Amino acid sequence: MKKIFFLLTFTVAIATNLFAQDMLDAVEDKNLPKEYVTNAFKSSRVINNHSMEFIGKGVLDFRILHRFGVAKEGISNFFGLDQASMRMGFDYGLGNNLTIGIGRSTFMKELDGFLKYRFVQQSKGSKSFPFSIVAVAGITSNTVKENAGSPKISFIDRTAYYYQLIIGRKFSEKFSFQISPEILHRNFAPLDEKNDVFAIAVGTRYKISKRMALVVDYSCKTSNAISNDIKNPLSIGIDIETGGHVFQLHFSNSLGMNERALLAETKNSWGKGEIQFGFNLSRVFTIKKRK
Repeated sequence: MKKIFFLLTFTVAIATNLFAQDMLDAVEDKNLPKEYVTNAFKSSRVINNHSMEFIGKGVLDFRILHRFGVAKEGISNFFGLDQASMRMGFDYGLGNNLTIGIGRSTFMKELDGFLKYRFVQQSKGSKSFPFSIVAVAGITSNTVKENAGSPKISFIDRTAYYYQLIIGRKFSEKFSFQISPEILHRNFAPLDEKNDVFAIAVGTRYKISKRMALVVDYSCKTSNAISNDIKNPLSIGIDIETGGHVFQLHFSNSLGMNERALLAETKNSWGKGEIQFGFNLSRVFTIKKRK
């Protein structure tokens, strides 16, 4: 409950600052031509969660997300580097405001897909709008085979759905912030858990140099739908821009790298030092050039 209160308090503070800044911008920029704000985040993902950014029409984003084992296990597992989990995905821009994506994770051999649409983009100048509003809908399904003698699990029971509404703003060239209420629906859940899980995710980026930025990605469950053994996923990383690549180094308590795994499978705790090192690599290709 304290975590939720902190999130709400922080959000109100951000909204108040946003409103005051917008009033100043409206006075200063009302005679300037309308200009859309870009590069709030350098990737279409903060770390794990979707960001308010889009890759653009006709662009293919090939993404590799890599997560090693728990670092505190020590030298016997080479501080987690002997163990690894990954997600490989392809995102494609059907339009400047519409992206479709698919991916496959080694964790639970899970397939996932999503559709991401931007209703409105932050802009400045004449008829400006203070923030971006984005909706994401996705599906996941694990393909792990049952053990011999175990009951057969149907495709329907293996499937989960998630929905997010992202509201974000680039406050300055250095600082961006977004908040996104989300719901995860699992067709099958353990007996002591509920099928629907509600959460609020926050993401932020702070530029520390020309090519580097600090990013934070956190999801806080707002209900007791899941066992107390499942923790809130927190990831902290550094974005490094290298030409056509965005390379990200991070630490996280989450092994899974899709929305279902984040909210329903994060069992490690930052407080207990159960932290995993990882990296994300994004490479974009222009498939369809603009006329």
